[in-house]
Amino acid sequence: MGRNTRKRRTPLATKAIAASAALALGGGGLVWANFYASAHEDNSGWNQTKSTNAQVATINCPDVGQQLTSVPERARQGVAKELALLDRQITDAYTRLAETRQAQAGDPGFVNNAILGPLKSKRVATLDRIGININRVGGKAPRGLQELAECQGVPAEQPQTNDGGGQDQNNDGQDNDGQNNDGQDQNNDGQDQGQDNGLDPVPEGNGGQAGNGPVADDFINIEDVQPGSRNLPNGLAANGDTGSTGSFTTQCGVNENNVFNTDNLIVAPGVDNGAHHTHDYVGNQDNDAFSSDEDLANADTSCQNQADKSTYYWPVLRLQDGTDEFDANQAGGGAEGNVGKILKASQAEIKFVGSRQGDVVAMPKFLRIITGDAKAFTNGLANANTSFSCTGFEDRQVTDKYVICPEGSSVVRTSNFQSCWDGQNIDSANHRTHVAFVQADGTCPNGFQAIPQLQVRLVYDVPAPTIENGQVQNPYAVDGFPEQLHKPITDHNDFINVMDENLMNQVVQCINSGQDCQ
Repeated sequence: MGRNTRKRRTPLATKAIAASAALALGGGGLVWANFYASAHEDNSGWNQTKSTNAQVATINCPDVGQQLTSVPERARQGVAKELALLDRQITDAYTRLAETRQAQAGDPGFVNNAILGPLKSKRVATLDRIGININRVGGKAPRGLQELAECQGVPAEQPQTNDGGGQDQNNDGQDNDGQNNDGQDQNNDGQDQGQDNGLDPVPEGNGGQAGNGPVADDFINIEDVQPGSRNLPNGLAANGDTGSTGSFTTQCGVNENNVFNTDNLIVAPGVDNGAHHTHDYVGNQDNDAFSSDEDLANADTSCQNQADKSTYYWPVLRLQDGTDEFDANQAGGGAEGNVGKILKASQAEIKFVGSRQGDVVAMPKFLRIITGDAKAFTNGLANANTSFSCTGFEDRQVTDKYVICPEGSSVVRTSNFQSCWDGQNIDSANHRTHVAFVQADGTCPNGFQAIPQLQVRLVYDVPAPTIENGQVQNPYAVDGFPEQLHKPITDHNDFINVMDENLMNQVVQCINSGQDCQ
């Protein structure tokens, strides 16, 4: 696997987290309690029974970015840098949590006193700076911003509530306005400890090559999933047999150019390693955190139609087989628990489809859309999306499990993006509220209009993992923030529209006239 040779406008900073995390994650990984949490237990949701003896597996902090629904344009770059700092602080705290298991076993107050307390102090200062950034350009910082400073420890074992199979939860057309998370309370008060499960503080069976997942309970045999069992309302196909029934497919390859980085141009512009995990890129070839809209417009593209310079990117999928990849010792890679062989998709199908209720309008150039939530394991399900399946079984989709496919079948990742636009903005302060999913009847919410729905289908030839004595052998997992424990519910996908005007008009014309174009 080649190493990315992306441009940089500033030299790569030396990461303190890289050194500390490398110590924490090297030498075969850490040993944890089995962490069998069901991500769809509830939307905010951990068992809140406290016990001073329970193992704390990870850290849950309020997602400040989702709360900031109104940030003046002139403050957004500064706020984005502070939000990225909050993520780095959580990563540092998680690393310390992983390094200090012995100390935690001997002191029930260690996590609160030595990890969560200092983390809160750092977050208070960062939240203050966010408020200053907003206020000094004439905006008004949200009330109660400081209340988002406190983080909680998530207990090491949770009751299982659903195995992902046999439950029909299509919820076709459910109103997804909640996707925007406006004002959602994510403090999860009281979740700092879980039930005393009697586990040794450093038991066997932690799961994952780097000690931060996945575990056996994160997998399900696709043959045990019932058809129609996708268990989230978000991301359903917007099109059907009525309305605008055409489609437009763009051929952009599978990242043959090996363009990888751990940035996120949408969420953390100007911040190196803003994603804390590695992305695959197809389409636009200038995709780092420092790329301007002008850079995107002038870049090369991997798409066959050279008028499509859009950016399509998603977390890499890795096989945790002990391989040291090019980023094995780097921040965002092995130094933050994202380890193993990067698997390149054998197919990357990128299609735009229409609306069940009528015509679609053109997307504005540089429109940004994020679907799914890289922090859904601790945030809850409001923004969770994407699903896993197997070729030959794609009427069976699961969002909170990785699938084990039978011989001859390949793993499929599917992302159906939001297809309603507010008609004004190419982005929003929390990168959510300018777009929405369709409502129950297939129409867009008031004030929104239908745009082509982006559907991304990725196919991977993945050796099927096995489960022996409750442990998963050679698992695969999507890259993610280290504290999210490589849960499948955190899968996500990103898009920036950089089609030229003529091509976008062609896309709209094909869809509205019922043609299938490419």
